[in-house]
Amino acid sequence: MLRLFGWILIVGALLGAVGQWFGFQFPTVRFPFTLSEQIGFLHLELDGGEKFPWFGWLATFSFLAFGLWIALFFSKKFRLTPITARRIERFKSIKRGYYSLLAILALAAVASLDHALVGNEALAVKYDGEWYFPAFTKEIEKGEQFGLEGDAAKTAPNYRALQSKFAEDAGSDFAIMPLLSYAPTNDSITAVSTELEEEDGLVMDDGKEFFGLGSLVYDLSRPERKHLQFRFRKGLKDGPVQGWDRAGSSVYRAEYSKGALVADSETWNGEGDLQAFLDQDSVGLRQVHYSPSPPTWGEENPHYLGTDSRGYDVVAYLFGGLQVNFKAALIYIPLVYAIGITVGLLMGFFGGTFDLVVQRLIEILSNVPFLFVVMIASTAVPPKMKESAGLWLILFILLVFGWMGMTYLMRTAALKEKSRDYVAASRVIGASTPRILFRHILPNSLAIIVTLIPFSVSGLVLALTSLDYLGFGLPPSYASWGQLLKDGLDNLSAYWLVTSAFLALVSLLILITFVGEAVREAFDPKKFSYYR
Repeated sequence: MLRLFGWILIVGALLGAVGQWFGFQFPTVRFPFTLSEQIGFLHLELDGGEKFPWFGWLATFSFLAFGLWIALFFSKKFRLTPITARRIERFKSIKRGYYSLLAILALAAVASLDHALVGNEALAVKYDGEWYFPAFTKEIEKGEQFGLEGDAAKTAPNYRALQSKFAEDAGSDFAIMPLLSYAPTNDSITAVSTELEEEDGLVMDDGKEFFGLGSLVYDLSRPERKHLQFRFRKGLKDGPVQGWDRAGSSVYRAEYSKGALVADSETWNGEGDLQAFLDQDSVGLRQVHYSPSPPTWGEENPHYLGTDSRGYDVVAYLFGGLQVNFKAALIYIPLVYAIGITVGLLMGFFGGTFDLVVQRLIEILSNVPFLFVVMIASTAVPPKMKESAGLWLILFILLVFGWMGMTYLMRTAALKEKSRDYVAASRVIGASTPRILFRHILPNSLAIIVTLIPFSVSGLVLALTSLDYLGFGLPPSYASWGQLLKDGLDNLSAYWLVTSAFLALVSLLILITFVGEAVREAFDPKKFSYYR
């Protein structure tokens, strides 16, 4: 298993390096370079405005070296100790935790597909015999490359609309979109529409007589561009009617009563003939929903969980939030445990003045109000820096306060272990302090670390969600479950928002908790101890 992880790191690092060198953007492995280019001090400005992402290359080579070390160290000759093997078998026997771990790994694999699975850029476009791969190249294709004209020719095309255009033309050109063709953020949908049915002269919605506004629209992909809008009561046209030309100007008004046009109620101030305007081709009667819009199924561009108040697709937004949680955990957990374990072992091993000084420092930091620090940082940091480094700023603050809980546990372990014979034997043969701490004491305290990691991950997810809910978390360019919760509570009529965010958050936390409980039980020494 560990050797497989090592090979995954090797392949990922090589793909990231090759992609950066040749200008490709492969899912997930591009992350170190993207981060390096976004944050000013993580890249160098070269002549001509180019950026050299030194941090991205450093991180990529570090992952490559780490993967090679794992693949070579954990060779086929490597064998787990009997105690470790029994612990792993015990964990596998706890089905609730084992299957939860598999589910989390599956979610991580799905999240790693990134824009190849969820995104608004086409995976591949074939136009006029040429192939383009917009989602995987750094170069931004313009609309003129795909035959678009006017303003659309000078900007990046709407690939969803381009796919529909190619399908309507029924030619050899086509576009392949991701499974969900919406980006988590910065991809607003102004409105969506659902079809209304007519039965026996009555307009019906889900088998009931329709009350509300129904519209004829010019373009199904842009239902906000209405042709005619009617008010319905008990399935009949009853109330004012308004019409717009294709430019969006209001040109027609009328009045209906119980399904019949009121005499002399029509007003027309458009160009041409009124009857020609009324007879224009438009999509059949539909109900137009503005953001936040409810879930729509079976439409040309469905929104399975609706959209939020900003017009973002909720499924795509949840996917982006899941990615943020995984990225944060992969960065925060190793750093906070590295600091906490190192400081805790040093405190317990050396004791004396060093131990007392660090304890006083921890007491001071423990009494600093965490939320106030976040509020100050959120308001003091320049907006541009917060936009580019918002996640890393939050993780840094969490890191400053998060390492202290681990230190006392490792301090206790070091105090207990340093008096044992194997530590004394290591000193006698000349082992250095780092070797004693990290090659002898740390492996014998591994159970403490392993059992705490799942609960640290769940604490991180809750912290990020809570800060985003309070408005002191990530900038708007990041998808956040906390922001979606806040949006849902601000729009209680849009029940799908708070329900989706709540279920996603609770489901992930339950999976992590099940894993944590199973690990704790598997590493419990009482399971393998016998008392007389």
